[in-house]
Amino acid sequence: MTTPLPANIPIDLSRVLSRDEAQDYTRRLSRAHYENFSVVSWFLPKELRQHFFNVYAYCRWSDDLADETGDPARSLELLDWWKGELRGCYAGHPKHPVFVALAATIERFNIPSRPFEDLLSAFVQDQTVTRYPTFEELRDYCRRSADPVGRLVLYLGGYRDEERQRLSDSTCTALQLANFWQDVARDWDKGRVYLPLEDLARCGVAEEQIRDRRFTPQFGELMRFEVERTRQWFAEGLPLLKQVDRRLRRDLELFTRGGQTVLDLIERQGYDVLSRRPVLTKAGKVRLMLLRLLP
Repeated sequence: MTTPLPANIPIDLSRVLSRDEAQDYTRRLSRAHYENFSVVSWFLPKELRQHFFNVYAYCRWSDDLADETGDPARSLELLDWWKGELRGCYAGHPKHPVFVALAATIERFNIPSRPFEDLLSAFVQDQTVTRYPTFEELRDYCRRSADPVGRLVLYLGGYRDEERQRLSDSTCTALQLANFWQDVARDWDKGRVYLPLEDLARCGVAEEQIRDRRFTPQFGELMRFEVERTRQWFAEGLPLLKQVDRRLRRDLELFTRGGQTVLDLIERQGYDVLSRRPVLTKAGKVRLMLLRLLP
């Protein structure tokens, strides 16, 4: 099967790579992608970095198979193939370079397959579901599209208890929501609306306003409501920062502050995310990182 190669990082899929070759690939792939921050910062304990690269490579491939083909039917076919590769990995027969690298991480930290499977189910859902009537339905999507990432991070940090996972879920849902509100216009161009339809109706906002990039006081009120609700999710997850290793805490706090800053930027531009996408500047990212150097 011919598959897209994320980030155009060359890789030989005609043979099963050695573990060292596979891990080199996940490092190169991870370093080629930057979201609001580097995937693996130098705050992270050195012994964990390769494992983070391996997990990120799985997420990156899953996301690209879902979003980069331009054809939902083709994406569903590829995601089904990827699920088969995941099952092969857990059966002890990894073939794809990502899974050759990831197998060592799964074994080292005894990671169950559920978080990886949940992520795939969210990517599959993206191929057919483009609207969310209620916030609870959107929250269910976040449970599978965002929360598993936090749980994987906790496994890598050596944490498996339900309380930390619950706190992590709140933070990850908040990060996902902040990303949705940041990308309202971009998502419309992809045919998706993540703003709950019940909230649009309550505020008197029509989808056509997003299409036309037409900001109104009603749309501003809608975004104000979503931003404040997302702040509450961040607040619910904050206690987690005091319950993890200090070195891991630095990265978790960096991402939390990054998400909160996105909400601040939305507020500062009057909640108008239709005419301008709020983004962290390079200077803003540096300031956040410098804050983490302070005692």
